[in-house]
Amino acid sequence: MGLLASLLGPKPPRVQPLHVDDESFVEVVARAKLPVLLDVWSPGCGPCRQLEPIVMDLATEYAGRVQVVEMNAAEAPEFTARLGIMGTPTVLFFRRGREVERVVGFVGSRYLREVIEHQLVGPPAA
Repeated sequence: MGLLASLLGPKPPRVQPLHVDDESFVEVVARAKLPVLLDVWSPGCGPCRQLEPIVMDLATEYAGRVQVVEMNAAEAPEFTARLGIMGTPTVLFFRRGREVERVVGFVGSRYLREVIEHQLVGPPAA
């Protein structure tokens, strides 16, 4: 273990976003007990690939406070249409089963964290 790792302590285990499709959307997203960040992506989408490591980091960082979920638009045509997804990537934020925010296109991690803090979990405890 390096000096920096010993000072900062062990890294938390990586948390993978849950995958949803038309069959599992209602159970995983609409009925979730936690607030939900839903990343809608599509194969061959360059900005989606750029967003993937950010979404992975958010899943780990907010584990237990926000359920991070990903959905391949091609595998979920019903809910892609119901949600009015017009392009990918689209990140939707849900609280108590209702959409509270939507971001279309690639944005950085700082912006997504701000949305999570202001729309989903509230400010950090002091």
